[in-house]
Amino acid sequence: MVAITVILAAVVGTFVLGLGDQIGGSATAGVTVDGDNTTDVTVTLTNLGTAESVKIVDSNGTSINTGDTGVTKNLPMNSTGASVTLDDTTTLGGNSYNIVAVGPGGEQSVLRSFQVASP
Repeated sequence: MVAITVILAAVVGTFVLGLGDQIGGSATAGVTVDGDNTTDVTVTLTNLGTAESVKIVDSNGTSINTGDTGVTKNLPMNSTGASVTLDDTTTLGGNSYNIVAVGPGGEQSVLRSFQVASP
């Protein structure tokens, strides 16, 4: 009983003193992927969560950009409902990609992976 009281006091004291604000977390967001492993894959941002934006990176960690051949719409996505389609044009087909949430402090977390099939 005494141990539980001490632990509770420590937890409450941590948050009262503001030390709990320093506890970091990873960026989160909700996405849907339509057409995984097909020649046209559409990623839609359904919930921004704690992220400031969501980007797509290839297997080497290089960000995919709006100007890249085979990419439609804007990247990174930063509003709910935003979507982007990657197709098999040139180098996009046959590759794996990660959808990455980027938090306010620059922290990044992989939300999921998908593949664009070769034609």
